[in-house]
Amino acid sequence: MTERRRASTVSEYYDLQKRLWTPTPGASKPSSEPFNVRSSDVFITPFSKSGTTWLQQIFHTLRTRGDTNFEDISAVVPWLEVSPMLGIDLNAEQRAHPRGYKSHAQRADLPRGAKYIVSVRHPADVAYSLFKFMEGWFIEPNTISLDEFVREVFLPGAYFDHLLSWWPHRLDDDVLFLTYEHMSDDLSATTTRIAQFCNIPIDESLLNLTLERASFAFMQHHKTKFDDALLRAKTEESVLPHGSDSAKVRTGQVGDRARLSDTLRADIQAQWAAKITPKLGLEQYDTLLKAVYR
Repeated sequence: MTERRRASTVSEYYDLQKRLWTPTPGASKPSSEPFNVRSSDVFITPFSKSGTTWLQQIFHTLRTRGDTNFEDISAVVPWLEVSPMLGIDLNAEQRAHPRGYKSHAQRADLPRGAKYIVSVRHPADVAYSLFKFMEGWFIEPNTISLDEFVREVFLPGAYFDHLLSWWPHRLDDDVLFLTYEHMSDDLSATTTRIAQFCNIPIDESLLNLTLERASFAFMQHHKTKFDDALLRAKTEESVLPHGSDSAKVRTGQVGDRARLSDTLRADIQAQWAAKITPKLGLEQYDTLLKAVYR
């Protein structure tokens, strides 16, 4: 039996990820029943650490007028790719209409014929937030450095491909394209846009309730509801030791990139210039922000 421990090197981190997503021989297989998409279904599909959980909470609060009777937000707004592993029926009715699903998928990897909410975030902020989220869960604290994580995990990862897949569709009728920064600056306007996009009637009372339930203070106070409790339990059954210690709801602020060295920020910008600028004509992330809200 393989010893359960967190990763102390990047290669061990990749090995843990592989083991988590590789079915155990002899284990029962998830249901292969096809997923029946409805035109009213809403897929919340930012890249990781770009507002996914925040959007799940906004969406669920709007459609239920404030339901908080859940242990994990992804039990009521299921994670598309993970739910079969957790025994959650994606075709089941949900607590309220419309049905909603979490994902981090690129456009081509999602079922067609629904609605899609995408938020993007500054890549350097994403890199730091993802590192802090993995540290204490998949990564043993004080082992893999921030520099190693950014250069060997984040930069070769899917952030840039995810953006490339969604940017050309940002104005499509079935896509609501948001930025984390604007959500932070004007949550009221963002919440109203989400309600309208999902055809959820909204009044002042529901708007104010949603702003309160989607606030950093509320989500931090109830942080166990927003920390992937179901997936954490699954990882501790299979590949990791018990007692993970990391949090999704950390600061509720924009600007984590200030915690990165100048060299790391330059490396991220160089990757942007190599992958994004030639295809989208956006010189840097701030150029994207101006293009979205001009």
